[in-house]
Amino acid sequence: MSITQILLDKGLLTMEQLGEAAALHKAEGLRLDRAIIQLGMLTERRLLEVMSEQLHIPMANLEDVTIDAETLRALPSKVVYRKKLVPISRTNGTLNVATSDAFDLYAFDDIRLMTGLNIQPVLAPREDIDKLIKAHYGLGGDTLDEMVGADDVDANGSVVEGSEDLLEMAQEASVIKLVNEIILEAVNERASDIHIEPYEHQMSIRYRIDGVLQEASVPPQMHRFQAAIISRVKILASLNIAERRVPQDGRIKFNVGGRQIDVRVSVIPMLYGEGVVMRLLDKSNVLFTLPQLGMDEQTFALFRGLIERPHGIILVTGPTGAGKTTTLYAALNAIVGPGIKVITIEDPAEYNLAGVNQIPVNSAVGMTFERGLRAILRHDPDVVMIGEIRDKETAEAATQASLTGHLVLSTLHTNDAASAPTRLIEMGVEPFLVSSTLVGAMAQRLVRKICSKCKAEYEPDREKLPKDFKLDPGVKLIHGTGCPNCRNTGYRGRSGLYELMVMSDDIAHKIMERAPSPQLVAVARKSGLRLLRDDGWVKVRAGVTTVDEVVMCTAV
Repeated sequence: MSITQILLDKGLLTMEQLGEAAALHKAEGLRLDRAIIQLGMLTERRLLEVMSEQLHIPMANLEDVTIDAETLRALPSKVVYRKKLVPISRTNGTLNVATSDAFDLYAFDDIRLMTGLNIQPVLAPREDIDKLIKAHYGLGGDTLDEMVGADDVDANGSVVEGSEDLLEMAQEASVIKLVNEIILEAVNERASDIHIEPYEHQMSIRYRIDGVLQEASVPPQMHRFQAAIISRVKILASLNIAERRVPQDGRIKFNVGGRQIDVRVSVIPMLYGEGVVMRLLDKSNVLFTLPQLGMDEQTFALFRGLIERPHGIILVTGPTGAGKTTTLYAALNAIVGPGIKVITIEDPAEYNLAGVNQIPVNSAVGMTFERGLRAILRHDPDVVMIGEIRDKETAEAATQASLTGHLVLSTLHTNDAASAPTRLIEMGVEPFLVSSTLVGAMAQRLVRKICSKCKAEYEPDREKLPKDFKLDPGVKLIHGTGCPNCRNTGYRGRSGLYELMVMSDDIAHKIMERAPSPQLVAVARKSGLRLLRDDGWVKVRAGVTTVDEVVMCTAV
């Protein structure tokens, strides 16, 4: 019985759908099963399950597969990439090979002759096979196989200097495809940055995922084409590929699955070539609402009350990469509307916000934060966002903007909320101005969230818990055990920890006295201030993150 007849009998396909698939099969030459998948009538996994049952070929769960080195060596990488199949185990003269195409009998005959082994196919979706190939054979290996042999190489396998025209190489289809694969893989893995680093005998590619750098599996021959790869990135970013002695910065814009990705490119000359860092700015990953950021109900209510005030300064503090700008964008999205004029000045303006007037800083022509802010006030804004308060001039301008009836949002590099007024005073702003204009300061950190696919309860060692983390006897915590969904890290995604200090008369009095931040913390705690570690411990007990993450981000 044919597969299509079985699908009809099982009610998985209608005659109308079969006719539509047959029309696509005839028009584009697609095999009927592939046409059914492409039209979305069935998932590939469901169709493979039906084939497995009918053809008596077992299904394989590749997420649980561990492949030893000897099995991987059974097939040349070229065959793996070309045929899209992977050897997963070898026992008693039989090689088990994962494939998504049960009908590719020629491929099975070829590898039977090549290896001298019996071949037992097992079925798995193409997506799972691609992940396994990238993990064990390296990213872009099929493209590199096409390129190998096209260049003059020295004894170390590196392209001989002067043997290639970089401009021509960078515009070859294979190089273009390889760079696209590197960027697409980063987007699919939710990376915020791509690091391309040249060394003497290898080229490293690392992705920053959830704030942590993770090595990408790269074939050894990638090193041979590092000059062409970097030149291709420079062409995309409109940089000078002939200049390899000084740093260069540029931008790339492209679309992935209907999402617009903006890439900031930084190129720096290093000992063995040029190092490249690409920051991926995905608008869909930054425009959160305030509740999505991880604020608890009490903090959200207080912060929402602050951003709805008619005037005053609100500061978001924390180190680089703590998500301060994302929080400010979420705040602006919460209050922007036809009745409010919002103007921002940023360096650079990373994302476009609908309904918000954004001004980029340009120091080369004298467009600084301070100068831009003074010009902004003549545009009759209700709310002003300053990317960062860096110096006395910007701090004073922000203070004056607040005094003249504007709500000012900005960021500051301090470790906790109570240090924000102290830092403004250190910059040269008078204490009475700080106490009268600052309405709130919020410190924040980002912690990785436990992967939802592999989370499990465990009994913590209470002796190893920090002394300020109190846990009742018998209460268990949650951690991630590691799975393909989280790249075996146990974490996927991030959430914020928040420490919001709202100005009160007691805190203002202490600021007037130039009290140090520990005294401000003591006063604020009496008013209900919850520290970053307190918020972190709440999220640990709620199963959002782990003790290790909170301790690392809030070390005292």
